[in-house]
Amino acid sequence: MLSISRRHVKTLASSYIDLTYSTQKRTYVDVYMKWKKDSYFDNIEHILRSSQLKSVIGLKNCIAEDPNRCIPISSISKKTRQFDVSTKIAQFLRQFPSIFEEFVGPEYNLPWFRLTPEATELDRQERLVYQNSAEDLRDRLRKLILMSKDNVLPLSIVQGMKWYLGLPDDYLQSPEMNLDSSFRFVDMEDGVKGLAVEYNGDKVLSVLQKNTMKKRGREGGEVNYSEIEFPLFPSKGCRLRVKIEDWLKEFQKLPYVSPYDDYSCLDPSSDVAEKRVVGFLHELLCLFVEHSAERKKLLCLKKYFGLPQKVHKAFERHPQIFYLSMKNKTCTAILREPYRDKASVETHPVLGVRKKYIQLMKNSELILKSRRNSFGFSKEGIVEKDLDLEFES
Repeated sequence: MLSISRRHVKTLASSYIDLTYSTQKRTYVDVYMKWKKDSYFDNIEHILRSSQLKSVIGLKNCIAEDPNRCIPISSISKKTRQFDVSTKIAQFLRQFPSIFEEFVGPEYNLPWFRLTPEATELDRQERLVYQNSAEDLRDRLRKLILMSKDNVLPLSIVQGMKWYLGLPDDYLQSPEMNLDSSFRFVDMEDGVKGLAVEYNGDKVLSVLQKNTMKKRGREGGEVNYSEIEFPLFPSKGCRLRVKIEDWLKEFQKLPYVSPYDDYSCLDPSSDVAEKRVVGFLHELLCLFVEHSAERKKLLCLKKYFGLPQKVHKAFERHPQIFYLSMKNKTCTAILREPYRDKASVETHPVLGVRKKYIQLMKNSELILKSRRNSFGFSKEGIVEKDLDLEFES
């Protein structure tokens, strides 16, 4: 029997503790799946607009948290990087008149911005969602940390995952309100501050394990957590070569290692280790609001979750589980299952309010179009004075 040596011991299912050489080898190395464009996944609106929405909500929070509920453009004009805005912030705000209302300030005729009544109401609803879903959000953060090597992650990693987990911007600034006694702040190597979770020994089940338990329960069969196959959702017209199809069938039969269990006994170059990586990515995207993430943003997780150097290849080798969208000049990894079998993964409580913000963004497009039509002439040749130019130059 293979030994397990970790500070926090996690129990492996007995069915795959005794892994033999035959299951620890790589049966087919050069698996290459041809990428096929899928318009359905390329046009999921809340994924397509996610990056822009993140900037909108960040600026919305900046205004909402101000004591006067309004700010001069000079206070944020230099913070394009902080809000991840590629244009002048004033120009960005003016793109969304249904969210941000511009008015002339009390001094020097400078532009100021406040939230529209619709955005103010939506901000109130958003805060209510955070309040009512506090336990759900805390559990998602706990699961993320429990998947890590030693049940601890640097605060920088937690901060970087907040948007995907659906946590508010100030989540870690009020730990006494948002975190329970199972969380603690620790010092990691090189003076890095981290957030740890105390492992109490209770087995944490992944989404795949829970779904298998439900299915076997309905069928009256016994649940064997090591015999779990990934639900596959191929794109229309996508055909696999025979040797790849045979490899995939064998891959599905391999032992399933939960992302919450110890994996130190696995040969990193084996197919079982790859199935563990695919299982980790599946569970990770299940925790996220949109069940998706920019692929490059996940690369920083390698060190803390025992992922291989070329973890991005897992998305390419398993296109029936993941979809890679190339929209918005970036590569976004999307988990297919929640969009093809909506009952299999629980909807994130924050998703509904984000969709409402997107609707306001779409309303802004209609407002701007109406304004252009009402003028009845082109702006070509007209020079407009940029009142906030001196603050952004």
